[in-house]
This record gives sequence, structure tokens and C-alpha cells, in this order.
Amino acid sequence: MKVKDAIGAILKAEGVAIVTGFPFNQAFDGAAAAGIRTIIARTERVAANIADGMARTTGGRSIGVCLVQYGPGAENVFGAVAQAWCDSSPLLVITGGYDTKDHGMVPNFSALPAYSSITKWTGYVNMPERLAEMLGQAFVHLRTGKPGPVVLEVPNDLMNAEIPGKFSYAPIRVARTASDPNLVADVVARLMKAKSPVIVAGQGVLYADACASLRRFAELTGTPVMTTLAGKSAFPEDHALALGTSGLSRPTLVDGAFKRADFVLGIGTSFTRTSYTQNPPPGKVVTQVTNEPADLRKGYPTAIGILGDAGVVLDQMIKAARAKGAKGQRARTTARSLAKERAAYMKLWAKRLASDAEPISPYRVIAELMRAVDRRKTVVTHDSGNPRDQTVPFYETLVPHGYIGWGKSTQLGTGLGFAMGAKLARPDWLAVNIMGDAAFGMVGMDVETAVRERIPIMTVIFRNGVMGGYTGHHPVATKAYGIHIQSGHYANVAKALGAHGERVERVADLAGAFKRAIKATKAGTPALVEVITREEPVFPIG
Repeated sequence: MKVKDAIGAILKAEGVAIVTGFPFNQAFDGAAAAGIRTIIARTERVAANIADGMARTTGGRSIGVCLVQYGPGAENVFGAVAQAWCDSSPLLVITGGYDTKDHGMVPNFSALPAYSSITKWTGYVNMPERLAEMLGQAFVHLRTGKPGPVVLEVPNDLMNAEIPGKFSYAPIRVARTASDPNLVADVVARLMKAKSPVIVAGQGVLYADACASLRRFAELTGTPVMTTLAGKSAFPEDHALALGTSGLSRPTLVDGAFKRADFVLGIGTSFTRTSYTQNPPPGKVVTQVTNEPADLRKGYPTAIGILGDAGVVLDQMIKAARAKGAKGQRARTTARSLAKERAAYMKLWAKRLASDAEPISPYRVIAELMRAVDRRKTVVTHDSGNPRDQTVPFYETLVPHGYIGWGKSTQLGTGLGFAMGAKLARPDWLAVNIMGDAAFGMVGMDVETAVRERIPIMTVIFRNGVMGGYTGHHPVATKAYGIHIQSGHYANVAKALGAHGERVERVADLAGAFKRAIKATKAGTPALVEVITREEPVFPIG
């Protein structure tokens, strides 16, 4: 068997149904021969974002795979791999390489040194008979421990080389790990004795398929739950114990819970300090459940570190709580208190969420979107900047993987690929990405990818004609040269690329436009709704 065909056979054995890429990789034919759908985007970055979105929507059960060519292809996909690295997403990039005789020759680009700082693992196939070993190692890293991207470089001259002998491959079976039951019992005892405990749930809960266990544990111990930005949707935000998402912009319930907390339990979160999330304030000592030792004491004092799978450990915690007599005694009192805080917070924003002003408030757009979609069969993602900060606090998630949150890196345009990946992973769900002018400018041509590849997503653009939030960073250049100004008619662009496109300028037209866009996606056509919006604040008022 040739190496390129063996790659297809291995991907098939590992359960890969779709690969993405651009523009050339000999393994495309190997994957196609194995019955794997191949999707070509307009750029390597978006191709990898699509693959990444598939993984995020399924909690890693579907590994995202992107194939790119040697040289410029391997160079251009760097940004998407960096995004996956920052967000701990299991993405496999198989890149071509210069012929083995030219490997390491300057200035020929090699993925190994270039990607070592933004991947869990990088590998190089130096002879045909090592393909199964190296690609097998890639999948071990993808399926064990903390998720993250891996890169495998396969030289072009080896792609058509024959693998000696009879080729065979079988995926490895990996166990999920528990933790020391005595340590788990100690943590549960401390949480139950605390007056104001709080749980911080990260995307590790989503990847462990542990959302139901998290809810049972929270209800059993009466502990309120906030999610990280990447963990948004791990806990239902209509739940009486929900605090919301601890993003850059966030409900005041998050800050209040942290301020009074005397026990902070992080589950499936790295507690990474970043500008785009809110972590425990200085002086708080945390207890952490993680599958990555390097995340312990990373920026915050850790009282107890529990290493293990978030799902297995949560089930251990439930057992320990029941053994100590927990029956949800304080859940009702906590819920009543949170209901008052939640009502006060929503009162601050009620006018904007119901605003009839024109240009339209982005918060009114979010409120209308929530009314238009079935949130139990919809996955929403944002782009970076104001669309993220305005959506995260107010789009209320109800089911696991109903939202893809991201933000440790904030590459404009990433959400479009994520939404396409989400739709591929869950074809019976509506997939929505919310973006702004600048983000569309980065990836707008890939609307054509969605049309050509029959990926009927819905895009909502907050079209305010500026790069929102940037004027304070460069006031002189803004005043002198208007460097924050953006222009264009994006609905027309979408229509020219074959999608359903509408431009909305009046509040009264929003609901109808969303209804027609959703109808278009159900008929198999991608849709874009360009809403003429106004600049609005992203932080609590008053």
C-alpha cells in the first residue's frame, strides 16, 4: 500500500469521516479512496478552523483533520493551529514536506521546529514503514490528556512510496482516569462546609461528556456554577444555580460569586490568566480538577490538585457527597439569592435588549436571535471583539455544545470556520456565527466554501461600519485618518457567492429576516443577515 492510501486507511480506522484542506496534499486522494469526504476551503486557515469546529462541537469525539501542502500551505495554516493550541482543541494537521533529500535545507520550511511551541506533539515520517507508528502516536496525543493540536509532516516523495509488507493498523484503546477517592472525599467535605462555594466549569467538562454529572453534583451540594468562555454550555444557563459565563464581559453574578467565595472548585479548567476571561481574584485559593499537571498552580495558589478525567472525578464527587448526606439542602436558598442578583443585572440591560433604536442595538439583535432559534438544536459561535463581548453574557445556552466559546487567542474570522465545522458535525442542528465588519473582511470569501460544499450555516453580521473598541488605542490616527472605518455591502457579497443574503436596517424587519434565513438553511442554502447596528458598551452599566 502507498503511504497516501495508508493515511486514508488510518483516518478511516480512527473514525474520521471528513477532512478539510487547501489547496494540495497527496493524502486527499488517499482519504477519498477510503470513503472520507474531502472539503476544500479558500484558505488553509479556514480549512483548519472548519476541522477544529467539528472537534469542538462533538467534544473531541470527531477529531478534526486538515491536510495542507508543503511550504506555503504549512506556513499559512499556522494561525489556525495557534488558535487550537490556545483553546486546547484536538486538531490534526497533516502537512506535506519537501522531499527527504531536501529536508532541513534552508530556506525550505519544516513544520517540526516551527510548530513545536503551539502543538502537543509534532512528528515527521522519515520512511514509509514508520507511517503507522507516527500517525498512531498523533492520535494517542489527540485522544489522551488535555486536548490540543498535533502536526505530522510527510515528505512528498514518501506519499507515493510503497509500504513494505502487509499493511495493518488498529486504533489504541485508552482508559479514562479516576483520582484518589480519599482526596476526592476531602475536597467534597471542604466544599460542603464552605459558606459560599463556587464551581468554575471549563471545557474539560464538555470534552469528558460530563455535563449531566456536573449538574447532579451542583444540585446535590447546592453550589452555584459559572463556566469559562470555552466551557460555555457545560451548565444550562437557565438553571437556578447558573451564574453565567466568566468572560471579558459577564453577568455581575460572576464577580459577586468570586468576591464572597470561600471555596473555589475548578473542574476541567486550566485557570489560565487571560484578558478575555474572569478568574478568581488575588487571594483566593482554589481546588482544581484537571487532566494536565502543568495547569496546577498556574497563576493561582492551588490548595488541592486532583488529576483525572473530569467526568470520572465528578462521579466520584457525587458518590462522596451522597455518603456525607448531601441532599441539595442549600440549593433552594442559594437559588433564591441568585434570582435576585440575576434580576438586578438584567434590569441594567433591559432597555438595550428591547431597544427600538435605529441603527439597531446589537443587544436587540441577540434577543431577537434567541427568540428565532430552537436553542436545544442550535450551536452558536461568535467572532472576536465586540460581537463576542456582546453575545456571551446574553445568549443563554441550554444544552451541551450549544455554543462554541473561544478567546485565549482572538483571530478575526475564526467563527465562520467553526460554524461550518459545527454544521458538519451536527447536520440536523442550526449553526450560527456572529461576526463584525473586520471579521468578515478576513474570511468573507469562504461563504463560497459553505455554498459549494453544501454547508448551510447562518451568519449574522453586526454591521456598524467600524472596528469597534479600537479608537481608544489609537485616537490620533483615528481622528486624522479614520483608520477604524470599514465599508461594504456584505449581504450583496453573500448573494454574489450563491448564499441567501439580506440587509436589515429596521428593528421591525429583524424577526422576519431571521425566519427567512433559517428557512434557507433548512433548504440547504447558507444564509447571511447583515444588520446595521450601532456601537454599544460591552460592560455593565452603572
